[in-house]
Amino acid sequence: MTARGWFLFSLMGVVWGIPYLMIKVAVDAPLSPSMVVFTRCALGAVLLLPFALRQGGLAGTLRTHWRPMLAFACIEIIGPWFTLTDAERHLSSSTAGLLIAGVPIVGVVMARFFGDAERLGTRRVAGLALGLSGVTVLTVPHLTGGDARSLAEVLLTVLGYATAPLIAARYLKDVPTLQLTAPCLALAALVYAPAAALTWPSSVPSPQVLASLAGLGVICTAVAFVAFLELIKEVGPTRSTVITYVNPAVAVAAGALFLGEDLTVGIGVAFTLILAGSVLATAGPGVGRRDGGRPVTWSARQTSRADGRVECP
Repeated sequence: MTARGWFLFSLMGVVWGIPYLMIKVAVDAPLSPSMVVFTRCALGAVLLLPFALRQGGLAGTLRTHWRPMLAFACIEIIGPWFTLTDAERHLSSSTAGLLIAGVPIVGVVMARFFGDAERLGTRRVAGLALGLSGVTVLTVPHLTGGDARSLAEVLLTVLGYATAPLIAARYLKDVPTLQLTAPCLALAALVYAPAAALTWPSSVPSPQVLASLAGLGVICTAVAFVAFLELIKEVGPTRSTVITYVNPAVAVAAGALFLGEDLTVGIGVAFTLILAGSVLATAGPGVGRRDGGRPVTWSARQTSRADGRVECP
């Protein structure tokens, strides 16, 4: 993976590891899930729409790609963000973050249905297995509390998070990142605006809650979505979801720092397994030729380097 890919991967590992804590703070305020999702999407849309409009051609993009953009908005944002937020009314932030770590495995399965399965190879399969073992070490002690509905909601979130990157990679790879992200966030905000208005808090939330909402909208939505879509373009849809192996480690660390949860030996072992698995699972097939001298490509495209070699993300 390129240096740019590693930077984006590391960034996403952090900024999508802290939303679980922020969501938990908001729903415990208590704010309704609709209110939390609306605020998050509205802030992201307000920040990104001016830049998307400045690029020009947004109307043409919407006319040409509205179907896959609508699918992406529903499967990545409108559905999963509500189910995850609603689930955290009953699940701890750490548990929610740990369960989301199933996304890469589901992503590999879903890639087969899309016909865009990336080469896995022994090293990447071993990385996925190693990361999953680390997630298991983290998950087993934390799977307490909650109910069947909340666990089912997180499962739906996992399915959405695993499927949406495949849609982006196959149908939206030529759409500028801002012109995809901003309209999708604006649509999600419009969808949840009526429910948010009906459940608007009667008093101004505490500074801690307001800071959590601002963090969700600015850092975990506006900044994170731009980085995530660039990560998909850089390393491919399946490898991009491996960030969800790092996210639970960040979620547990955030819980320890801000909620006073204990850091155990098991958590330390899980951290090691997750990070090692991430390195292996995100490893590319290498530079060179195979299959009778044909260049290895991703999504039928090649990225040419200045020295003439083909770099496969």
